[in-house]
Amino acid sequence: MSAGLVQAAYIVAAFFFFLSLKGLSKQETARSGNYFGIAGMAIALIATIFGPDSQGFIWIIIAMVIGGGIGIHYAKKVEMTEMPELVAILHSFVGMAAVLVGYNSYIDAPEVATHAEHVIHLVEVFLGVFIGAVTFTGSVVAFGKLRGIISSSPLNLPHKHKMNLAAIIVSIFLLLHFVNADGSMFAMILMTLIAFAFGYHLVASIGGADMPVVVSMLNSYSGWAAAAAGFMLANDLLIITGAFVGSSGAILSYIMCKAMNRSFISVIAGGFGQEVVISTDEEQGEHRETTAEEVAEMLKNSKSVVITPGYGMAVAQAQYPVHEITDKLRSQGVEVRFGIHPVAGRLPGHMNVLLAEAKVPYDIVLEMDEINDDLAETDTVLVIGANDTVNPAALDDPNSPIAGMPVLEVWNAKNVIVFKRSMNTGYAGVQNPLFFKENTQMLFGDAKESVEAIFKAL
Repeated sequence: MSAGLVQAAYIVAAFFFFLSLKGLSKQETARSGNYFGIAGMAIALIATIFGPDSQGFIWIIIAMVIGGGIGIHYAKKVEMTEMPELVAILHSFVGMAAVLVGYNSYIDAPEVATHAEHVIHLVEVFLGVFIGAVTFTGSVVAFGKLRGIISSSPLNLPHKHKMNLAAIIVSIFLLLHFVNADGSMFAMILMTLIAFAFGYHLVASIGGADMPVVVSMLNSYSGWAAAAAGFMLANDLLIITGAFVGSSGAILSYIMCKAMNRSFISVIAGGFGQEVVISTDEEQGEHRETTAEEVAEMLKNSKSVVITPGYGMAVAQAQYPVHEITDKLRSQGVEVRFGIHPVAGRLPGHMNVLLAEAKVPYDIVLEMDEINDDLAETDTVLVIGANDTVNPAALDDPNSPIAGMPVLEVWNAKNVIVFKRSMNTGYAGVQNPLFFKENTQMLFGDAKESVEAIFKAL
């Protein structure tokens, strides 16, 4: 395949990637967006493998078969509740790939016409390895926190922000030395070790409640790492693809930061872990318990119902019986809608995907900003597995770790039913005053079993 044909294929693939992102922006077109992405990647791989600069064709095919086999195996095996941690670990692969490409590009540097081009290449290599190393260890830590291997509480080392700043400053001096020395393996290795430690500390310092933003942020980092690899390999499509991923991840992180009342700059700096430890033993009052039969009767007598799902619904896989209840109530003339917080679950859009999987109609799945004003006129709200996203402490308690975070104001409804296994705190480790309000009742047990029991009673 000629170089001109490869470039033409790259342009087509880039256009498909653009269509993929556009399709993924809406639930109704998400399936076609995935197909566009698959088509674009297939074109990109074929054009690269059969390009004029490719060598070791057999080794490439062997690597693709092994990698593809592992990918298919885990794609079939992984549960929807494990999807956030799968995404996090995949980001680490992108980061490590950028590190390996950087070292390879430094050791076997391409021939350049001028000294300026050589200097530019050295800077590309250094920055690509740095971004890739940060992405790798940061993603591994995010995976560990989501998996439960690493504690979700933030790592608060003394002078942690000064340590982060020192790592950046030392890396800048190493970059200057690397360029002035016309390349230095010692500087590369030292910078890589610092970047590994920096990436680990960056994400470890962030509390578990903020993991959805972290995953989105690491998505952005992986994109820039891929773009850096594209510069090192002089591959235009890899640069374009990396820029797509990096910029879209950054935009998503910004949107989520607004939804959590967080500073985007502090997210990038990895500095918004929970600094203040709040006691969760404070006396809140008595909670009231209810039964599935009582909830079913309450739903029958309601004109409007809002369901706010959270990670607990995903763990219990309760989305299917939730859909059955939705259909049953709508057939009886009850208005049923869903209120989705931007950071519900462990991944951006996690709840939307679960509901779409259960065939819940898109038009009744609303974002927080669309549903909040209607909650005061809602008869019954079902909080299924959500905790921090419906916590009034975010608005009422300035000392709370989630203070200022916009939440679904479910307590404004006439009745609130909270589905939980126990009175334990949520992922953020913050007690929820909602559980003790006069219009709130607790339905304890497995969310799926509770919803199925309500459906039978209906």
